[in-house]
Amino acid sequence: MSDAVALAKGAVSSWPTLVVNGEVSGFRGPNARSGHCYFEVKDDGASMSVIVWRGTAAKMGFQLRDGLAVQLTGRFDVYQASGRLSFVASRVEAAGEGLLRQQVAELARRLEREGLMDPARKRRIPAFCSRVCVVTSLSGSVIEDVRRTLARRNPLVEIDVVGCSVQGADAPATIMRALGVAAASRPEAILLVRGGGSFEDLMCFNDEALARAIAACPVPVVTGIGHEPDTTIADMVADRRASTPTAAAESVAPAIDEVERQMLQRQVRLGRAVSAAVAVRSQRVEALARVMGAAAESQLSRRRVALEALGSRTCLRDPLAPLLARRADLDQTAERLHDAIPRSLARRGEALAASAARLSELAPRLTRPAEGALARLAASLEALSPLAVLARGYAIARDAEGRVVRSAGDLSVGDELRVTLGSGELEATVSATHDE
Repeated sequence: MSDAVALAKGAVSSWPTLVVNGEVSGFRGPNARSGHCYFEVKDDGASMSVIVWRGTAAKMGFQLRDGLAVQLTGRFDVYQASGRLSFVASRVEAAGEGLLRQQVAELARRLEREGLMDPARKRRIPAFCSRVCVVTSLSGSVIEDVRRTLARRNPLVEIDVVGCSVQGADAPATIMRALGVAAASRPEAILLVRGGGSFEDLMCFNDEALARAIAACPVPVVTGIGHEPDTTIADMVADRRASTPTAAAESVAPAIDEVERQMLQRQVRLGRAVSAAVAVRSQRVEALARVMGAAAESQLSRRRVALEALGSRTCLRDPLAPLLARRADLDQTAERLHDAIPRSLARRGEALAASAARLSELAPRLTRPAEGALARLAASLEALSPLAVLARGYAIARDAEGRVVRSAGDLSVGDELRVTLGSGELEATVSATHDE
């Protein structure tokens, strides 16, 4: 047995390196311990076992899975322990649709890392859109399906349409232009829709530039591309993804009967809320009215007591009464004064007479000592008086300034003099002076 397997292994090892294409089936790996991958690759007529060693698997740049079309470069080998023939791939590449899917997956992962698919970035779409703009091909049946759906569910929704190509290499550019035209009309939402097709047919919706244009569109974008299983990058970055064009139209236009039902329900709830609010406000108003009534009654009671107190005053009941009372008081005071003045004058007269009598008696006694002293002082004064000297024939001479002249040397010829005599005065002019 060992020799036979060794012979087969030697023969196989001489085979050249081959390039084969097929579809992955029964994929197992990477192995948790070794990191190797094991699977079958098949086409319409054959199947073979494939081994991808860990080092080769690390260089692929994509994930192997069942159904993926691959192109394998490698050589056949026989496993000594089991005698099994396997194709050992030294290079693995995605091929055909498998390659496209792998490229789309890599782009999706990159855009996701940038945040273009983050739900927090996506904009809210109104529950009821009154105006929408549909971006799709004008030659297909999709636009008519959308129109019928919107007309059936809610005929109040206005529809604008911007045509574009939805398949082929030039389609992304036309879709981006249509999105710009649609956004310029400022609808509440844009429906980007297309009917079903193959993966290759929908590849224009996996374009990176288109994905960024959808994310940057100023108007919320709802996509309905293909059928339920189909998911494109445009769906991933859109603000809302619907499974089909019809579902996209339904998502922005609630059924009119449902809207009416909700409006009736809200009307009922609003009526109940208003009634409850009115009842609460009425209770508050009644409570405030009671408080205000009690306060007003208390205030009126206090004002009534104060008014009655004011009304009981004599001056208010009979305005002349205070004047008459004051007049009576004045009359009584006048009578008392009239009676008191003569008595007071009589008492004062008696007191003055008594005082005069006492002064008459006291005056001689009081003035007698003073009269003697006064006589003596008068005699002394008379003896010293200049008038007495003048009366004996002397005179007092004064110059023009009123100074007493005591010496002839104080005068000059021509000076004027005023001379006081014992009786009268005279004026003189010095004609000559004689010193002793």
